[in-house]
This record gives sequence, C-alpha cells and structure tokens, in this order.
Amino acid sequence: MRHDVLSDVMSQIMNAEKVGRPDVVVKPVSKMVREIVRLMHDAGYLGNFEYIDDNKGGMLKIELSGSINKCGSIRPRFPAKVGDYIKFEKRYLPAREFGMLIVSTPKGVMNHKEASRDGLGGILLAYVY
Repeated sequence: MRHDVLSDVMSQIMNAEKVGRPDVVVKPVSKMVREIVRLMHDAGYLGNFEYIDDNKGGMLKIELSGSINKCGSIRPRFPAKVGDYIKFEKRYLPAREFGMLIVSTPKGVMNHKEASRDGLGGILLAYVY
C-alpha cells in the first residue's frame, strides 16, 4: 500500500537512473508530483515528460537525461523560513550552489533559490543534485 506518492516517484526515478534506462513510467501521480517533475525538467535534470490519464491516478512517462546523481523526498516535511534554506542546503545537498531543494510555498511549488529571492518560506518536499 502506498503512503507517499512523492517518495515512490523519486525512488523510481533514482532506480531507473542507476541502471541506465532511457525512460521511466511512474504511477500514480498527483498535481504536486507533476509540478516537481516540471521543475526538475526546467532545471535540466530530466528530459521531456508526458502525462497519461488512465482514470486510475494517471501516469507520467519521463525521459531520463542521466544527469541526476541523487534525488529523494524529504520526510518529515520540514517547514522552512527564508533564512533556514542555508541550513537545509548543508543537510541535504553535497555543496553550496549545487543541486536544489524543492519547496511548497504559498505561491506554488518552486526551488529554494526562487523562494529565497522572492522572500518566501515554505514546506520542504524534495532534493535533487
């Protein structure tokens, strides 16, 4: 039984990257997972992706670019203020300015750099580098 859809998706992406697959199909997905995949695509970690509605929760077909070293979800979901992003960077990312934290803010899902620039705090969801 699935309890955390985001953790399952990040694990499937990471496992497919490790074995060198060109693409991966993940299911089920939510709107938040689609936004996170879009962020990873915009940052260059993933290739193109396509949402397929199968009336059972949907699925995403994602092309992998081979540029992910590690990705995962952050559990428990920590709340972060604008000044806390540096602390969480040290905790989850291997070096400063390398990789990104994905944050849910009042203005939507974005990476920690955009949230810090806009002066927004939020809930930490995932990391990728």
